Amino acid sequence: MTATGTTFSTSEPLLSELLNEVRRGNYQLPDFQRGWVWEDERIKKLIASISLSYPIGAAMLLETGGEGSKFKPRTIEGVELAKPVQPSKLILDGQQRLTSLFASLMSGKPVKTCTEKNKEKRIERVYYLEMTRCLDAAEDRNDAVRSLPPSRMLTSDFGRNVDLDVSTTEKEYAVRFFPLALVYDNVKFAQWKNGFQRHYNFAQEPLEALGRFEMEVWLRFQQYKVPLIELLRDTPKEAVCHVFENVNMGGVPLTVFELLTAIYAADDFELRADWATRNTSLHQYPILRDVDGTDFIMSATLSATHRRSVESGGAIGCRRKDILDLKLDAYVAENAKIHEGFVRAARFLNRARVYETRTLPYQTQLIPLSVICSELGGDFEKAAVHDKLARWYWCGVFGELYGSANEGRYAFDVPEVLAWIGGGAEPRTVKEATFSPMRLLSMQTRLSAAYKGVMALLLDLGARDFRNGDPLDITNYYDVAVDIHHIFPRAHCEKMGYERDRWNSVINKSPITAKANRTIGGHKPSTYLASLEREGSIDARGLDELLPTHAIAPHLLRADDFDGFIRDRASRLLDLIEDAMGKPVEGRDSAEVCKTFGGALVRGTSGSS
Repeated sequence: MTATGTTFSTSEPLLSELLNEVRRGNYQLPDFQRGWVWEDERIKKLIASISLSYPIGAAMLLETGGEGSKFKPRTIEGVELAKPVQPSKLILDGQQRLTSLFASLMSGKPVKTCTEKNKEKRIERVYYLEMTRCLDAAEDRNDAVRSLPPSRMLTSDFGRNVDLDVSTTEKEYAVRFFPLALVYDNVKFAQWKNGFQRHYNFAQEPLEALGRFEMEVWLRFQQYKVPLIELLRDTPKEAVCHVFENVNMGGVPLTVFELLTAIYAADDFELRADWATRNTSLHQYPILRDVDGTDFIMSATLSATHRRSVESGGAIGCRRKDILDLKLDAYVAENAKIHEGFVRAARFLNRARVYETRTLPYQTQLIPLSVICSELGGDFEKAAVHDKLARWYWCGVFGELYGSANEGRYAFDVPEVLAWIGGGAEPRTVKEATFSPMRLLSMQTRLSAAYKGVMALLLDLGARDFRNGDPLDITNYYDVAVDIHHIFPRAHCEKMGYERDRWNSVINKSPITAKANRTIGGHKPSTYLASLEREGSIDARGLDELLPTHAIAPHLLRADDFDGFIRDRASRLLDLIEDAMGKPVEGRDSAEVCKTFGGALVRGTSGSS
């Protein structure tokens, strides 16, 4: 074995040696590795590659005994041990290939696999090499690898016709099918070879064919070597996890939650079971239904590092390294508190008129919000505390500060917001947040956090149903199917040739019930307002009273004054944003704004009719 660096070494063991270590339990998987999922066709291609001495890629192992290898181990699928074995190495890369090869070449049992068309349904297969095809240079070696059911028979016409039968050794000899389960069992291979010779009465052609097969195919399996990279036992845990994710790029990405699950499992704590219980409880709140185990563990880590910082100093954070360093006792000390923090965060968001995940501006902002809420204790219910928390929240939303690289912001948000609530200075998120009036025009879809924020502010303003004036609050939000619709309808705007970036922006949208939207249709405002009045559920006076709850001036809507409406409503929306952020929106009277909107977007329009 030749050392090539301080963290790993390389070697080229025989495949047979590698699989024997797997069989003995000396090489196992860290529990964070996912289950085996290779389908039948891929196993056949893998076997074909080895039979031709083609490379199948390197495997990567980790020596056990170090801090970085403290994961709960489990044997490769199909390995049966008389008693538990502490592995000498863990398999980080090559699980699928080694499992496939062990199952098909060494386990002695049918392989539990699946088809390409149905990967959910397991089937059982045994594998053979069709000797005649293997020795024919014109044949594709993939076709020479045969996959059969455990009966070792292929039938057609609903079982009435037997197309292939190798259910006995004599029948294997007759069609020259070599069972791959014998390729690494020298005793049984010798017995099969002697039986083959006797079956053909030692005739020259069959014996020559067997000799060629042994030299050209069987011997390749015996001599096949696998490039091996071995991480040394003193490799840090973070490096091990980082390496695993890099080599696992072709598979489903592994989360830090899954890695931590394996780490805690070594101490007999089932993180996944703990989360499953909390998951069921938290997901009762519609706004929390996208919270997953990774979110929860990030919040717990952020809380734990904050507590440690307060008590003894040290950095606050929930980056990958922080999470992987989160000790089990620290997680256990935090999990109930963080659970309650998420519940309080849901209550806070519902008060802010954010009711479900599709209207949540930033899923990421739930991480610091849950920690802050958990730390507030009884102060959470105080009005002054709620007001500051809301300012911080809306500054994050309208400042659009949680789109990427959030872990650093989480780290200063938690202590700074808590200190601010306690009478300290404004947190950086509040200080840094700015909103441009021109941004209103580019907010076209709910993909924008600020777009969702505007809709929540309209609900908080007291937005009421166009048809009957009922409030669109949480008591009937779901029952009446509230969604975001155009005020000047799209069909009308396109007919009039209005600019799309104006009529499709957040300025021309509001939360409207499905029934009201059907009445609006594609008609101009004066027409659909008259239709609403004719339906009898609401009169003209009632409409004029409810339209301002959507930040709409009734007289501009009734006059079908699109340009006046856009300018007026932009002003009203900016008023709402300023109030939510607790700071002015700069540039409302800039040259660009005046040119684009036909005048300054002066404050004070909101609330007037």
